[in-house]
Amino acid sequence: QVQLVESGGGSVQAGGSLRLSCTASGNPDLRYCMGWFRQAPGKQREGVAAINRGSSTRYANSMKGRFVITIDNLKNTTYLQMNSLGSDDTATYYCAAKGAYCYTFPPPEEFEYWGQGTQVTVSS
Repeated sequence: QVQLVESGGGSVQAGGSLRLSCTASGNPDLRYCMGWFRQAPGKQREGVAAINRGSSTRYANSMKGRFVITIDNLKNTTYLQMNSLGSDDTATYYCAAKGAYCYTFPPPEEFEYWGQGTQVTVSS
């Protein structure tokens, strides 16, 4: 089993930055690829970024440039640095784990474990 706990969400003004953290515990073989997703009210969950244990990254096309995903394997923590935030980035952000290598950016149904989410609110 895998447990994921997100932190770092909050309120920020447009143009600002936030860094989200996801701390994982449990079987490391079940969290080879870590991903970030987000879901705004009334919208489908969408992918943001993913990273493999060896630090190779995958980004959803619409997220390239402003979001950076990194991983600290010693701390079992995955980070999502979000820059130049706008109101469209307001959403609940979720961390997810997948027990296999991410060759491309996987859809959410391929991730077996999910955190509880952290809210990000961007005000203009």
